[in-house]
Amino acid sequence: MALLACLLVLLGFAFQGTRPLWSRDEGRYTGNALQMIASGDYLVPAYNADRTNFNKPPMTAWLIAGSMRTFGQNTWAVRTPYALAFIFTALLLVGMGRTLIPDKPWLPGLIYACTLYPFLTANIVSTDVFLTLFEALAGFGFVRAFLDQDATHPRRWRVLMWLGFGLAFLTKGPPGLMPLLGMVPFVARRDGWRGLGRLFTPLGLLVFLVTGLGWYAAVVLTHPGLLEHYLRYEVYDRIFTSVHDRHGQWYGWIKVYVPALMLGTLPWWWSLLRGLRRTLAPSRLRTLWRVPGPRLFLLLWFVLPLCVFILARSRLPLYLLPLFLPLSLLLAYVLRTRIDLRRRSQRVLLVVWVLILIGLKGGVSLYEHPKIDNRLRTRELLGITRDMHFDSLVFVRNSDSESDVDETTPWGMRMYLNRPLYGVAWRTEGSQQRACELAKQHPDALFVTGRYMPNGAFQAGLKSVCPALKPMPAGVWRKQKLWRFR
Repeated sequence: MALLACLLVLLGFAFQGTRPLWSRDEGRYTGNALQMIASGDYLVPAYNADRTNFNKPPMTAWLIAGSMRTFGQNTWAVRTPYALAFIFTALLLVGMGRTLIPDKPWLPGLIYACTLYPFLTANIVSTDVFLTLFEALAGFGFVRAFLDQDATHPRRWRVLMWLGFGLAFLTKGPPGLMPLLGMVPFVARRDGWRGLGRLFTPLGLLVFLVTGLGWYAAVVLTHPGLLEHYLRYEVYDRIFTSVHDRHGQWYGWIKVYVPALMLGTLPWWWSLLRGLRRTLAPSRLRTLWRVPGPRLFLLLWFVLPLCVFILARSRLPLYLLPLFLPLSLLLAYVLRTRIDLRRRSQRVLLVVWVLILIGLKGGVSLYEHPKIDNRLRTRELLGITRDMHFDSLVFVRNSDSESDVDETTPWGMRMYLNRPLYGVAWRTEGSQQRACELAKQHPDALFVTGRYMPNGAFQAGLKSVCPALKPMPAGVWRKQKLWRFR
């Protein structure tokens, strides 16, 4: 266990903060955390003083803000919670392994840590790494309460399970309850209605309500229309419509999820395919259903949420990350007789693979600088404006959608500039007046108009509401015009 813990720390923290923030999500969550620190308001996620961000619950921003308050405003601080989440997720799998694979309890944690997809995603600023951690906590509580015959005080483990679900719900909402899709039919098949009563224990549900729904209740009561936003835009639209433009075609799941599973399960994917092929054989499935045991639960935990992800119209590769929990446990069942680290050849292969993983992470961190690199963007902007003082940055997009501004504004630049950022959708009602107010509140602001803004539209729009303001060209940055006011 000590060697596994050292390996987890190495994999979790190697080059963890070396890569700059990349937009979109990395900048948004970091920007929300910076605004919390600047304003002292930790209840309402926001990009700046007048633009809230209720698209996701605040758990991710809370963890990043707490880390930055402790370690400073830098990418190492931003990604430290992700390294810790990666480590503790693997350790929770070890805890489940003590019940499910007592002869090699460390194996599920080792498999998870050395699988390509969980390893790489632990370096991405998103909600899904924390979601996976809290679902692992819920899964650990379930395994101890329902699958460990020697467990004492099973009621406490059930409460722990619901605490995990509450934290998961506070991280990403309804997707945090996905493991229940496997738990409910398994318990119903094995223990009947009485078993479901133990699963939905009143004390556990109370813990979930307080932990998972307390924040939602607070903000819904103080922000009219927010409940409709969550139920329609964040739940109904993501499942049944393509409004989020995330591979909503009928074949979108093939483009997104098949490569993620095939490449993401390296170096185990061949063993996984062989194990699933044997498990999914009709005779084997009938046996698993007649004698419900841990493997049936793990199969249900993986297959049923995967079916939901396939059917939902909003699809991104990171959505699959929590499914690597049951995958790691299933792989441990498949590989437990084949993996023996007392053999020198296997230890050498493990060391080589770990070096490959760290080398890949380090190579991307040090040498990959795409256009969405917010540090690169900031350096280019400061190079153009080196003789110019500005106290804030305002991005004006030729759009009629506020969500488009949320998606396209490089919020991560805030950390490198140490200045607030604002976004304006130019073709929405009142946008010209809002730009005018920002210019008055921040006389030294630098405005950036997108490349698709028609010539003269910015000047004419401001003149109609703020005739005293005179926008002056201040240069061009990435084919976007820069403006100051006099």
